[in-house]
Amino acid sequence: MKRKLLFTAIVGMCMMACQSKSSEPDELAMLVGTYTNKGSEGIYTFRFDQANGKATLLDSAKVVNPSYVIPSADGKYVYAVTETSDSTAALNAYAFDNATGKLTYINTELTFGEDPCYVATNGKIAVTANYSGGSMTVFPLRSDGGIQRMDTVFCGTIGGPDLNRQRSPHVHCTYFSPDGRYIFATDFSADRIIRFDISNNAIRPLESQVVTNLNADYGPRHIEFSADGSHAYVVGELSDDITVMDHANGVLTPKQVINGSDAGARGGADIHLSPNGKFLYTSHRLKEDGISIFSVAADGTLTKVGYQLTGIHPRNFNITPNGKYLLCACRDSDVIQVYEINPKTGLLKDTEQDIHVCQAVCVKFVE
Repeated sequence: MKRKLLFTAIVGMCMMACQSKSSEPDELAMLVGTYTNKGSEGIYTFRFDQANGKATLLDSAKVVNPSYVIPSADGKYVYAVTETSDSTAALNAYAFDNATGKLTYINTELTFGEDPCYVATNGKIAVTANYSGGSMTVFPLRSDGGIQRMDTVFCGTIGGPDLNRQRSPHVHCTYFSPDGRYIFATDFSADRIIRFDISNNAIRPLESQVVTNLNADYGPRHIEFSADGSHAYVVGELSDDITVMDHANGVLTPKQVINGSDAGARGGADIHLSPNGKFLYTSHRLKEDGISIFSVAADGTLTKVGYQLTGIHPRNFNITPNGKYLLCACRDSDVIQVYEINPKTGLLKDTEQDIHVCQAVCVKFVE
């Protein structure tokens, strides 16, 4: 009798586990940012099925050049830049309905820095990287998700050897550290990463603000951290290199530099780790456009395992939370390509389920 009861209990637990697993949603809300000079509406929302790689258009919102968008951690709000090279450059806030994909406009605040190309938020503040403005702008957030007027602007510097692309300051990325204590920014024209302390959601540059000097002519663009925060990776736009760094208490210590593309195109773009941390991917443009694929060792170092050619001008890309698909926004091909990730090798296979969006440059998921 005891054996029968034990067997019944085990079967019941298995059934509950299977039901729980099957009830996990395969569908994700997806945000797509674009450039609008060739007919795009602005931001597009989709339902993406991370079981089969298919996307369904839900809605759109009109806004000028939302080239980078990001949802809040709870998925209730969306922040999108207006990347313009004049005084209209701005950050926009929307309420987001995950069920319908509808974006409801809240408000807009100027960045006071031209060509904002990146935005990050911790739910209390939002921070933009303003490429042509060469600055980082900080916005307090309201309780309704709206943006307050900017309260701080930090400026980048110059010093790199490229007299064309590094002749004026450029800040390309603002990244909250996994522990929430710091913001790291890529000081593109000085070939370095700068660090800011966060205390009670007030940001101040540290005395040792320059946390990492990179190789000359590097042009740091985007940063990625491992899930546990012990390693960081930065892709160089000018060098097409990836620098691997150990991270502890806000200190970044370079330990490896590895090339992502041999084309010499000076077009390194985005960088992301797979959700399980086993693979790292970087996008490269201007020649032999594609995605470089690396395996990640236990100490965070990289080994290049492949290169996947893509559509024209791959920019931002993203990986589904289940690690099954990589979606790459190819601006000049007007598509988001959907690649299936080999879980053993990390290599990519084109599913040929392209998502057609004019001038697509940014892909984000809302879980």
